[in-house]
Amino acid sequence: MQKFSGTGVAVVTPFGQDQNPDYLALRGVIRHLIGGKVEYLVALGTTGESVTLSAQETHQVLETFFDEAGGKIPIVVGAGGHDTAKIIRSIKEIEKHFQPAGILSVSPYYNKPTQEGIYAHFHAVASNTDLPIILYNVPGRTASNMEAATTLRLAHDHNNITAIKEASGNIEQGMNVIAGKPADFQVLSGDDTLGVSQVAVGYEGVISVAANAFPQLFSEMIRAAINGNFDEAKKYQYRLLKVMQLHFSEGNPAGVKASMELLGLCNRRVRLPLVQASDDLVAAIKKELPLLK
Repeated sequence: MQKFSGTGVAVVTPFGQDQNPDYLALRGVIRHLIGGKVEYLVALGTTGESVTLSAQETHQVLETFFDEAGGKIPIVVGAGGHDTAKIIRSIKEIEKHFQPAGILSVSPYYNKPTQEGIYAHFHAVASNTDLPIILYNVPGRTASNMEAATTLRLAHDHNNITAIKEASGNIEQGMNVIAGKPADFQVLSGDDTLGVSQVAVGYEGVISVAANAFPQLFSEMIRAAINGNFDEAKKYQYRLLKVMQLHFSEGNPAGVKASMELLGLCNRRVRLPLVQASDDLVAAIKKELPLLK
């Protein structure tokens, strides 16, 4: 299996009553994920509400990850945004203090760059680090789609651009990348509900939200699919399907944090401008939990 195959988890950031990060709860979540036998962790991704964290909080979250999980499981660090120079500085700061397995970097949002702009952005990022880079295409959040041709151009031009998290929901676009990619470039799913289907056409794993709450079930599902045991994978898929859909019904990570609260892992607090899951959503998720034990 290649470096980012299987299940990676976009890990949540728990918050306390004072709305500060709850580092003790974060340690518990990390232990839960390691115990659930996921393949790697992603710190400071979208699900971790990284854009709401201060520089000091960001550093302390990373210290918590590497103190709790360093040497036990690979840790990928999110470093993306809409200011290329700032991202390059952030990655250099990460390299100074930590040794991540890679960087997950979202395609620039808000600016709505052209395909040439997206290429130039990631060309600059990749040229300023030797760390493996996982591109992240999520047009539902960024308001611009990184087309297959742009992904392939970057994959062929930079040895350290090693994977893409494809969260466009467009399986055909991912297939076009798979058809033209370098042999060691990995296409990963960013859509929990599509993970098994996407593995069937050549994706090599998922960077998951649902696995925060259900790491063992989710990772076993993806391993079964990767190993070609789709009858087993489908059984997991349909046990998890409803709760995975509920996780996104009021936005991410509000939904998965509701599951985690019900499981005693952390509370459901999120930071503004997000709001926590409603009582109705919590009740709906609670109804699904007997299927997931």
